[in-house]
Amino acid sequence: MNRANDGTAGSGVNLLALRSHNAALVLELLRTAGDEGISRLELAERTGLTPQAVSKITARLREDGLAAEAGRRASTGGKPRTVLRLVPDAGHAVGVHLDRDELRAVLVDLRGAVVRERRTALDLGAGAEAVLGAVTEAVTGVLTDGRTAEPADGTALGSGRDGRLAGGRGRALPGGPDGKLPGGTLGDGKLPGGTLGDGKLPGGTLGDGKLPGGTLRSVAPGRGGGALLGVGVVLPGPLDHARGVLHRVTGFPEWDGFPLREALAGRLGVPVVVDKDTNAAALGLAVEGEAGSFAYLHLGTGLGAGLVIGGRVHRGARTGAGEFGHQVIQLDGPPCGCGDRGCVEALCLGAVARGDIEEAARVLGAGAANLVGLLDIDLVLLGGRTVTSAPEPFLRGVGAVLAERARRTGQGVVPVRLAPGGGRAVAVGAAQLVLGPVFGRRAG
Repeated sequence: MNRANDGTAGSGVNLLALRSHNAALVLELLRTAGDEGISRLELAERTGLTPQAVSKITARLREDGLAAEAGRRASTGGKPRTVLRLVPDAGHAVGVHLDRDELRAVLVDLRGAVVRERRTALDLGAGAEAVLGAVTEAVTGVLTDGRTAEPADGTALGSGRDGRLAGGRGRALPGGPDGKLPGGTLGDGKLPGGTLGDGKLPGGTLGDGKLPGGTLRSVAPGRGGGALLGVGVVLPGPLDHARGVLHRVTGFPEWDGFPLREALAGRLGVPVVVDKDTNAAALGLAVEGEAGSFAYLHLGTGLGAGLVIGGRVHRGARTGAGEFGHQVIQLDGPPCGCGDRGCVEALCLGAVARGDIEEAARVLGAGAANLVGLLDIDLVLLGGRTVTSAPEPFLRGVGAVLAERARRTGQGVVPVRLAPGGGRAVAVGAAQLVLGPVFGRRAG
């Protein structure tokens, strides 16, 4: 099981967290077991807890609506074992991807499955008020509009005409309106404008869902859906993940010093976490089972990397890791939006603008080869709208550069694959930033 870093513990980010580490371990095993479920005996064996402790934890999770029976399984030499499963719609999170020209918001359940989705045009340079308003509208809309997202196979997800989420059960997260979770309470007790015990948030409380100027559907998605745990918001860097403060976002230096997390928490009235878009995508991939050390290279309106080293997202001491697009590979090359010249991003996007995808792939491959040589990673994953619009030339071009490097060094060829998840991968990763503490994922 790959325990990916969600970047929340010890970071000062106001997210839903579990006081009981043991309960989190059990929830993570229930999540990874899927619909088939897992028995109490297996939970005890895999966590190292006593059967009595597991029974107490699972009883509380069932009482709180987070776990349910999934049937019985034959055992050797005894009566059939009852197996338990996670109840996915017991809670939800919203992930928001702010790109330079587009906003995408997704509502996901506890398993990370997309229930609803919203996508709208955005000008990241339009100013703080316009961008904050767009995020608020998107989050409110994805919780209340009743429209459902569609998976790759076209099967409808989510709600019917009554606005209920998949499963239709009107279940609040454990503990009811005081915001308590099994064995614990909201966050770290340092919520802006309130404290851990009473669940207060700026503009109201988690229980009543009050916000400046109205409510957020009782902070629950749809009518009677599971409680909203929080909102993850991700965008191009550089930024300070720990404080939720933006730096000179490439191409938009006017955002320098803006406290995005604090501003959005005040508007939305729920916990908010802010991170780089590439970090979120890498986290989502790791949570879904991508193991080992890998780089996620995102080529869209810009170019960046999300790094997972030893199963954990690597952000660096100041969230500065992954500024992949701004490594200079051509001295005195074309100017880049970061202020330097000859950056991989400038060269790559310039080739794309000229329609020379082969050259763009070759440049991207040169940057990827540098990364492989520096970090000795196992895998390169490609994503972003520019890549997904023409995946084969990019896979072929990057793969050729890495293969040539392997021939020169005598090392094995590092494989290149298209990252799963398509256009919503970054937004889903943003939601995983919120879900992480529920399942005991800790910062590295």
